[in-house]
Amino acid sequence: ADDAVRRGRPLRIVHACAPWIYDIPLQTPPGFRDSMAEYCQEILDAALSQARSHAPGLEIETVREKGKPGEVLRREAEDAEEIVLGSRGLGGFTGLLLGSVSLALAGRVAAPVVVVREPRRHVHDEIVVGFGGPPAPEEVFRYAFEEAVTRKAVLHAVHTVQTPVLGPYAAAYTSLIDDAFVTEKRVAAETLEPWRERYPQVEVRQTVVIGHPVAVLCEASQTADLLVVGSRGLGRVGAAALGSVSHGVLHHARCPVAVVRPRGEA
Repeated sequence: ADDAVRRGRPLRIVHACAPWIYDIPLQTPPGFRDSMAEYCQEILDAALSQARSHAPGLEIETVREKGKPGEVLRREAEDAEEIVLGSRGLGGFTGLLLGSVSLALAGRVAAPVVVVREPRRHVHDEIVVGFGGPPAPEEVFRYAFEEAVTRKAVLHAVHTVQTPVLGPYAAAYTSLIDDAFVTEKRVAAETLEPWRERYPQVEVRQTVVIGHPVAVLCEASQTADLLVVGSRGLGRVGAAALGSVSHGVLHHARCPVAVVRPRGEA
């Protein structure tokens, strides 16, 4: 609701009802079929009421569809500017695991997918965008800068450099590592320069860190309102289609995560 208000867009609330609710055998006690459908409608009505009370002037519509949640939401995302999901991982480490619907959509639909894992307790007025080498696609930066504009937030651009795997004589390579770090700082600055010029109203803070991208970005997310990452998975099955970094931050970031798929990505 907040994002819809900031963007000046209507909000569409979608609830997918499992097919079995509508395909109950005839021997089911009378009235049971209707009560289950009504239960789905009550969930949708409660969400509508909550959104209206939070953003009274917002244009809101609701959709209740029969089908599997992932399939329904993929269809609904086709004409959406953004899709927002909760996280309902119900594994042994509840709260650390991501729901199957979120994983089924993140990086697989054209619209940016925002996954909200925890209630927001503080507003930090900061957006974090993560990138490494090669530079993230321009769709990722455009989304991050636009969010910073609409939220009037600082954009923290975090460029991660993974430590090379070296042998027992790693100390001998210290100067090479230092030179590589200086080079990466220059690359990061050059990558951000055109975006600084395009969005002069956005305050940009640049950080270059040696470390694993997931660990670095999750740490940065502790003081952020949104973490923006790209989808760079090269596979077609499971988590490989999402990309290991995106997959990792979706599970462990301390703020909502937006996964932005580059234009034309399979």
